[in-house]
Parts: sequence; C-alpha cells; structure tokens
Amino acid sequence: MATGESPSQSSRLKQLEELVEISRVLTSTLDPQKLLQKIVEVATSLTQSETASILLYDAALGELHFEAAPGVLREGLSKVSVPLDTSVAGWIFRHGRPMVVQDAAADPRIYREVDRTLDFQTRSLLGVPLVVKRKAIGVLEAVNKLGRGHYTEDDLAILETLGAQAAIAIENARLLSRLREANEELLRLDRMKSDFIAIASHELRTPLGLILGHATFLNETVPPQYREQMDVIVRSAMRLKTIIEDMATIAHKEKGESRVRRVPFSMSKLVIDTAGKLTEAAANKGIQLGFDVPDAALTVEGDEEKIALALLNLVRNAITFTDEGGQVGIKAEADEGFVRVLVVDTGIGIPDADKERVFERFFQVESHLTRKHGGMGLGLSIAKAMIELHNGQIWVESKEGMGSLFCFVLPMDESHAQASARVFKTA
Repeated sequence: MATGESPSQSSRLKQLEELVEISRVLTSTLDPQKLLQKIVEVATSLTQSETASILLYDAALGELHFEAAPGVLREGLSKVSVPLDTSVAGWIFRHGRPMVVQDAAADPRIYREVDRTLDFQTRSLLGVPLVVKRKAIGVLEAVNKLGRGHYTEDDLAILETLGAQAAIAIENARLLSRLREANEELLRLDRMKSDFIAIASHELRTPLGLILGHATFLNETVPPQYREQMDVIVRSAMRLKTIIEDMATIAHKEKGESRVRRVPFSMSKLVIDTAGKLTEAAANKGIQLGFDVPDAALTVEGDEEKIALALLNLVRNAITFTDEGGQVGIKAEADEGFVRVLVVDTGIGIPDADKERVFERFFQVESHLTRKHGGMGLGLSIAKAMIELHNGQIWVESKEGMGSLFCFVLPMDESHAQASARVFKTA
C-alpha cells in the first residue's frame, strides 16, 4: 500500500483497475461467452459476493434464462427459466431499474425455484438491468454479500458499470453472430449459383449444338416461304449459344481454369474488328457506332481472345442499353506502358446506387418485372474477370438518363503486368 493510502482507498483503486481491465477485455476478446464469464467473475469479486450471473430475455418464451454463471453453478442454472412476474430479476427487467434485496429470506419476490434446483440459499441480492438503446435485454445479478454484510452504493455503481459493458458485449456478439450467419448463407447461395452455372453450361451445350446443326441444314433446304421462320430459330439458337458461352466462361474463371496466354496483338485492330462485328446490331437499333484508334501501333502482350471477349461484352452492353437515335463509341489510347480503352454511350445510364454492383453476376440495373432489354446480367462480370486476369482495372462512370462510360486499363507487356499485380496486391 502506498504511504498515506487508506485501506478503503486501496480497495477503491483495485476496483477501478479491474473495471479498466474488463474494458480492455471487452474490446479485445472475440469469444462472447468468455467475455460474459469474465464479467461474472469480476462482478463476484468487486461486489464481494458469493456468486453472480447474467440472465437474458427469451422473447419466444417470455422468460429470462441464465447466460453466464460460475462453473459450479452453470450447468444447473442452464436448466432454469425465470418468470418475469414472480421474480426479482423479472421486476428489474420489466422496470429497467436496479434492485437491492438485503434480506432474501423475508422477501417474497425471490424466485425460490433457483435455490431448490441448485440446493442453494439466496441470502441477499443486487441486480441491475442490461440495457441496449434504452431497451432491456437481460439482468446482471450479484448474490450473497460475503460476511453476511449489506450491499452498498459502491457495489451498485460497480455492478451498473459492469452491466453496461455486458449489454454492449452481448449486443455485439449477437450482431457478429447474425453477420456470420448472413455471410455463410451468402457463401452457400454463391456456391449454388456457381454450381448451376457450371452444370447448365455443360448440359445445354450438346443439345444446343444439335439444334443449331439441324436448323442450319434445314435453313438451306426448306422452301422460301419458310425461310423467315427458320431464320428466327437460328437467331434464337445463336442467342442461346452466346448465353451458354458466357456461363461457361464464368464457370472456368471461378474454377481457376482460365489461363492467360500472352502474345503480342494490336489493340487498334481489335477495336476495329469489334466495331465491325456489332455494326449490324447497332444499325438495326438505329444507333450510330464509331471508333477512334491511334495511327501508331498499339501493341499489347495478352490473351487476345479474352480481351476481345471483354470488349465485345462492353460494346454489346452499350448498344443494348442505348435507345434508337443514340450513339456508342470506342476509343483506344496509350498511357505510359498501359493501354486505355473506353466504351461510351448515350444510353439510359446507371443509378448511383447501382454503380458498385454492375459488375456482379446476374445483376440487372432494371427491375426484373419491367426490364425490356433482355440478357442475363453476365456480360459485365465476364468483362471484369477477363480484364483482371491480365492484372488490369475496369470501372464505370455514369449518369442516369444521360449515358455511361466504361473504361479498362491493361499493361502493355509482362513487366508492366507484374508491376500492376504488385500494386493491386498491396492496395
């Protein structure tokens, strides 16, 4: 004891130190049960009680049940429920106020079933409500003041402080538990989605190949009056083929089966070829499709097929979401060891709330009940996957009702790709 320090001051200092320690434990432990047990132990020690416990409210049963207690009593208490109407704990919970019972033997509000179950005798009791956002969720109790003494105002202050900490710990534990459950459910759904994509793309490919083969053959042999109907069948089958190929691409990427084969190719030529492939689709919608590429060679070391797929999906998406009379443009340019490609349109645009989700699989900006543009919401996710396989970046800028600009940046060669990978890894 320090010189001049009285026994009561020393005891008070020890209590404060233990309160600080439980606060530290509160912010450092990830195990809520251990934390609650620590609170019970500290409550027992600081109030100089025989035991202590934490009770939580069970809304389904309308009763309190014991969540934490010393080891010797825990198993027995786990079998006991405490009613709200005929117990001290119930009164504390319902009124949201603490209570002190100095002589339990003479107080009819004591719930005797706990004593009978544990072969225990409650002589005195101090309890405080556990409150979160002005709503009681349970009760913290200290039982039997040692030396048959009375609980004091200091005991009450200590238990209220611990009760506030316990309430925060319990609420945080519940939030963490719900978050974990939600994440597990999201992972389960994501696995189901991935399995569906892989199975569907595999199982549909063979029958679709047969349909396309026979439809193409019949299209050349049917009388002219049926040619239009056969064209519809072939176009629809080709559209389904595109969807299946998109699904297969996603499945391969998720299984880690996608490999980048880096070979030099001309990005300028790729832009021109892509525009050529989609010129008819744009013209059919009354959309003007243009491109802008530099005269100098714009050579990139990469997997041309995968980059072509990404660009094709971006331009196709721009055409899909641009109405008649609109414009879609493609531009490629060099930027200090990187190539930047932009796809801009005057289409419907993207709401601010949806911008972060446009690259998710199956995400559609429009409501599924009212959307009119079709598609499965895979094109942009495929574009993102293909660009990121090359250690590139892709993003979107858009204003609802005015159009969108999709941009991706690729390293020109392997050395820039490695540098880019290191940057993304540490970002």
